[in-house]
Amino acid sequence: MTRSITVRGVTIGQGTPKICVPMVGRTLTELLEEANRLKTIDLDVVEWRADFFEHVDNREKVIDALYQIRSVLKKTPLIFTFRSAKEGGEKEISPEYYLQLNKAIIETGQADIIDMELFSDESLLKSLVEWAHANNIFVIISNHDFEKTPSKEEIVARLKKAQELGGDLPKIAVMPQSQADVLTLLDATNIMYTQYANRPIITISMGSIGVISRLAGGTFGSALTFGSAGRESAPGQIAVSELRRVLNLLKN
Repeated sequence: MTRSITVRGVTIGQGTPKICVPMVGRTLTELLEEANRLKTIDLDVVEWRADFFEHVDNREKVIDALYQIRSVLKKTPLIFTFRSAKEGGEKEISPEYYLQLNKAIIETGQADIIDMELFSDESLLKSLVEWAHANNIFVIISNHDFEKTPSKEEIVARLKKAQELGGDLPKIAVMPQSQADVLTLLDATNIMYTQYANRPIITISMGSIGVISRLAGGTFGSALTFGSAGRESAPGQIAVSELRRVLNLLKN
């Protein structure tokens, strides 16, 4: 059973959890400054959170920016993400444009992974997963709850659904209201990893209470963690240097 994927020489799902750093620049100039800075940082994967980009509603400008980002981050695995407002993103767009934008990004071949939201229209989601795979692009199917932590059973059910829909990296991020909520997320991660997953999974408990999940999630089966190199894209992200140090300690 394969539990890992390899992207530009980085194997996600084996060994220490890999570190992903989001880019959240609003202008092309800011994005290129970020990309050049990230080249100097000890990270594994970069995510472009395109919903922060001022011209995200202009498909051609998004594509142009992607090519320029890739020209800087030539060897780094790159995730393209448009996060909708309902899941904590910066902007809302129509389902039609969401489909067109992601399809266009897939066709460029410049992103290695695209992030699709689990609660998108299912037919739209299936068509994009199929199109991505036809173009040798991996897919994260994600769900984000910025209000609460669902039950353990519900977390597992959402991860299983993301896997069934063809997600190469099922992902869930939830907001804890208590330490018990963090334990719920970690227990659900362990259940999914040991009983159901046949691919890498990503799980996060957000905010200050959930920081331990970003540090020790790999112990329970989470394959990727998110760190910051400046501005956070989600609450609770830790500086990459600190994150790497703790991950190395846990590895030993």
